[in-house]
Amino acid sequence: MQIPAFRSPHPFLALFVCVFAAAALASVACAQDGAVTLTPAVVEAGSPELIRVDAPATAALDGEWMGRKIEFFRGRSNPAWFALAGVDVEAPLGISVLRIKVRVANGEVRDLTRSVEIRAAHYVTGKLTVPPKFVSPGAEALKQIEGESKLKAKIFADSAPEALWTSSFRAPVTAQATDSFGTRRMFNGKLASVHKGMDFRAAMGTPVRAGNSGVVVLARPLYYEGNCVVIDHGLGLYTISMHFSRIDVREGQHVAVGDQLGLSGATGRVTGPHLHWAVRWQGAYLDPAKLLRLDLSSVR
Repeated sequence: MQIPAFRSPHPFLALFVCVFAAAALASVACAQDGAVTLTPAVVEAGSPELIRVDAPATAALDGEWMGRKIEFFRGRSNPAWFALAGVDVEAPLGISVLRIKVRVANGEVRDLTRSVEIRAAHYVTGKLTVPPKFVSPGAEALKQIEGESKLKAKIFADSAPEALWTSSFRAPVTAQATDSFGTRRMFNGKLASVHKGMDFRAAMGTPVRAGNSGVVVLARPLYYEGNCVVIDHGLGLYTISMHFSRIDVREGQHVAVGDQLGLSGATGRVTGPHLHWAVRWQGAYLDPAKLLRLDLSSVR
């Protein structure tokens, strides 16, 4: 027995239902795709990233990217959730996985996990000549360096549990910046490291100011960094200023954007007076120039 095919008594109504259903599915897909936004959209090694998630104010968000936990906060004048994160300058290139889960009031969990391509930033190699003690430290110096490494590890492991910064970041000095971030540094003919900060051509005694608000967690001389000031901006984000001739702040002091931290100089491993300014998030070193270009005025 052959079963007759179903025929709608209202073919135009059936067509309308199909079109409406397709449009509804498309709108859901668009909402799903647009729920997470990264700025800048093109992600490079060393790039700071502002992550925006469209979710209710009552939601709870969890995030993880390349083994680093992402902490979200509610926008100041924008009804969305944000996180200031980034990709380390030495991160592997290619496809990475950004994991984000949103738990809404009724207990439902929405998985917004997505793939993010990390592209090369094309950094160069630079050669510098410094005193031999900064290339081959002696036994006493190595003991000092080891102690300082433990101190810095402790500091970087204890960031404030909330964002302390407000609005966009500002340059720490009024001086020309060099395109030095990410440069592979050759000291006295030996490859030492990747340059993980931004150098400013600051003459001796130039006032150095806080790039944003936070707490001073280190203000003292170190072997390689010279006179150094580290500011905790909360949620694993730090700015690090090196080679001061004079430090004007103390550890534990709260600073606002523009507060004077000290005067630039030539202490530590340097070839002359300048300011080295670094940005670190959850152990990843980010390009300070790109952070300065991020408009964060509507975020906090």
